[in-house]
Amino acid sequence: MNDSYNLYKKQHKKAKETLDILERHRAEIDFKLKSDPSSASLHKDLRTINMDIRITENEIEHAQFRIQECESKYNSSLNQ
Repeated sequence: MNDSYNLYKKQHKKAKETLDILERHRAEIDFKLKSDPSSASLHKDLRTINMDIRITENEIEHAQFRIQECESKYNSSLNQ
């Protein structure tokens, strides 16, 4: 394939690792909210982490799309 393909594969892997970390962090915040449901700072942290998770999920989706695009170009070049 090419350098772009490898770059997108690395981005995808890193984004998945980041997502795992963010989801663990969100679980910690949810746990803390059970003992202090009215904590403004925890709710702020939860909003922030949820936004970070959405951004990371979008990065994963974008990398997957680009990986498929590279694979498609590579496969079509083999068929010619």
